[in-house]
Amino acid sequence: MSIEVRPLGVKCNIQCQYCYQNPQRDAGNVPGDFDLPKMKAALERAGSSFTIFGGEPLLVPEHVLQELWAFGKERFGSNGIQTNGTLINDRFIDLFKKYSVHVGISIDGPEELNDVRWAGSVKATREATARTHAAIERLVREGLTPSLIVTLHRNNATADKLPRMRDWFRYLDMLGITSARLHDLEIEGPAIGAKYGLTVDEQIAAFLEFAALELQLRQLRFDVFSDIRKMLMGDDDNTTCVWNACDPYTTRAVQGVEGHGQRSNCGRTNKDGIDFVKADREGFERYLALYHAPQAVGGCQGCRFFLMCKGQCPGGSIGGDWRNRSSKCDLWMALFERFEAELIAEGKTPLSVSPRRGAIEAYALQQWASGRSAYLGQELARLEPRVSAA
Repeated sequence: MSIEVRPLGVKCNIQCQYCYQNPQRDAGNVPGDFDLPKMKAALERAGSSFTIFGGEPLLVPEHVLQELWAFGKERFGSNGIQTNGTLINDRFIDLFKKYSVHVGISIDGPEELNDVRWAGSVKATREATARTHAAIERLVREGLTPSLIVTLHRNNATADKLPRMRDWFRYLDMLGITSARLHDLEIEGPAIGAKYGLTVDEQIAAFLEFAALELQLRQLRFDVFSDIRKMLMGDDDNTTCVWNACDPYTTRAVQGVEGHGQRSNCGRTNKDGIDFVKADREGFERYLALYHAPQAVGGCQGCRFFLMCKGQCPGGSIGGDWRNRSSKCDLWMALFERFEAELIAEGKTPLSVSPRRGAIEAYALQQWASGRSAYLGQELARLEPRVSAA
């Protein structure tokens, strides 16, 4: 489980035009204060290392960040931060080193390809992008190699932009970056989709382009592709939360700690501009419904990849309604088909074409109906002796 502490909620120093947190900002739900003792008490109860999150977490006063990181290192041994990187300076570099802070950077590409991460004007935006790139280079030099989150959209992933992105990823690979997460654009409304959304064909082409590029890189890896390969083999340990039957009212994989210590869910499932508190009990109604509902009405009925995909993240569902499957179903289908074929060519049997798929589906449905998570790897391991004996 990832613990995200948000002292200033979604307060940010730039205005990413597509940001999934914009509904909260539009609703005016940006806190102006916080209670450090209450946050620390909530983190103590959570009992795990945490990431300071935002908005932009480096807007939090430095002495507060230092106290949180000192607490995190002493109590859990490490810390994290997810930032746009524009505010990183010498002092923060020293604090990252002192308190064992892993840095995640959110950036969508070089120069104008990052313009959707808007800072008020073209000049200010390009300067902010330059600061982020300088911070990435500095972090690598200082032995603090960051991981990256890159969202793909019309400004950086259409056919004419892909050569620049390929060159950028090659540069990052040469620099020493080892991990990047490719995000599909989470569309919060028709205007965002019309302006920044890729067509289905463009989405598929971009992701497949980077899957092919990965084979040419020395060390940089995109976790979406390793996750899909793992899920196809029923290996659901240590895969990203979007593949693992997330309940939007409890978001098991993400626990938010807000500025006054209140518990909250993953912000990707927040569509109403309100941080709902966590429900007391996890539910799997979405996955039971998706399995049985026809695809024509937003379900997943009959899909051979259902066990692996599960309709993907509820935050990206059709129409923003978590009861539906992913609005990017065509993209995920194409990627599962691509890696399914690759695994078969390697002499492996993906779960999607396995004779055991029916038994695993029945197991998952029974688990979800009983209010429990369904761990594919555990059930496959349990079935393996029976297969061997046969």
